[in-house]
Amino acid sequence: MTKPQDPVRLLQFVTLFASGGTERQVMNLAYGLDRARFDVHLACFKRWGDFLERIVASGRPLAEYAVDRIYSPHGLWQAARFARDLRRERIDVVHTYGFKVNVFGIPAARLSGARVVVAGIRDTCDQLTAAQRRLQRLVCRMADVVAVNAEAIKSCLVADGYDPASVAVIHNGIELSRFDRPPQPGRVRRELGLPAEAPLVAVLARLHPVKGIEYFLEAAAAVASGFPSARFLVVGQGCILRDGVIVETPYKRQLEAAAERLGLAGRVVFTGFRLDIPDLLAEVAVSVLPCIGNEGLSNSVLESMAAGVPVVATTVGGNPEAVEDGVSGLLVPPRDAEALARAIGAVLADPALAARLGHAARERVARHFSEAEMVRQTERLYVSLLAARRAGVRWRRAAAPAGAA
Repeated sequence: MTKPQDPVRLLQFVTLFASGGTERQVMNLAYGLDRARFDVHLACFKRWGDFLERIVASGRPLAEYAVDRIYSPHGLWQAARFARDLRRERIDVVHTYGFKVNVFGIPAARLSGARVVVAGIRDTCDQLTAAQRRLQRLVCRMADVVAVNAEAIKSCLVADGYDPASVAVIHNGIELSRFDRPPQPGRVRRELGLPAEAPLVAVLARLHPVKGIEYFLEAAAAVASGFPSARFLVVGQGCILRDGVIVETPYKRQLEAAAERLGLAGRVVFTGFRLDIPDLLAEVAVSVLPCIGNEGLSNSVLESMAAGVPVVATTVGGNPEAVEDGVSGLLVPPRDAEALARAIGAVLADPALAARLGHAARERVARHFSEAEMVRQTERLYVSLLAARRAGVRWRRAAAPAGAA
């Protein structure tokens, strides 16, 4: 009788468990992987965030490595501790996400003897200095593969000197069933104090300057003149980990001041973080992502599309990979409030256009960006990497199973 193969012991390492796009995809993956084949462990720099309660309730192993500065005596001690923990837990695959975690975790994973190391890069690295990009490139050479979520990121990495054969592209995946449940009509509007008939235009994004939300507010002021009943939502929060402490960035206050200056008082609602995104999107007429750079593949764009909401987004990062301009949404240049306003106005003024874009968006997500497909491709990537390691050969993208990259 053949003995069943032990599950692959996988560790996923993120900064914390806030409501950002990377963290949501890590959660989707952690709960979507076949538990008979993968034993998922989690690690972070800070045990904090909206997803933490779910992780604790699930009983999945979670380790914290509190690090302020990576290259300090304490940072090096924590890296050595991480390597020891990986050996003790007999972790087969280590998957790190983001610059700081990559720099901290990849050398330690190699030191631990982990069979496979995956470096995750999920933005175009615009926010990194030249020295930081060089450091990450050097560290990523120690990994078996660099996993990214958009062709746009791969193009940036290759231009920066990465080997294209060692970069695997696996797009984000959305759980479509979340958007099939009927919402509670009017609940979100009542909770936010919004008129029952007002068309809602929303940005769903982390509150960070790279998201370009000030351009959305400028566009909102222009749209409001043509659509006096329209209301505008900014959905998200702006917290970062700084010196081991969670702090709110000043960006929200700057946006609130900009809304006041633009005459949008009473028309814009800053909702903060929300867990009820499907219910909220069911009330939205147009979903906008005005980001100006550093974008990978936006969860908020994909979620809006999955909900059948017309999307207006900038031509940044992976947005053109999700949205076919004029077919499943509208694309505009970044930093162009006038173009944003025209696109939003076009959707609000033409219900037939809005319906056509929303239907095509839903179909596109179902075909190309489902959570099940993202999980399947990631499983195949891990399996192909382990097979290459057992065979004593270097994993190359061309040799990976179809659909793994």
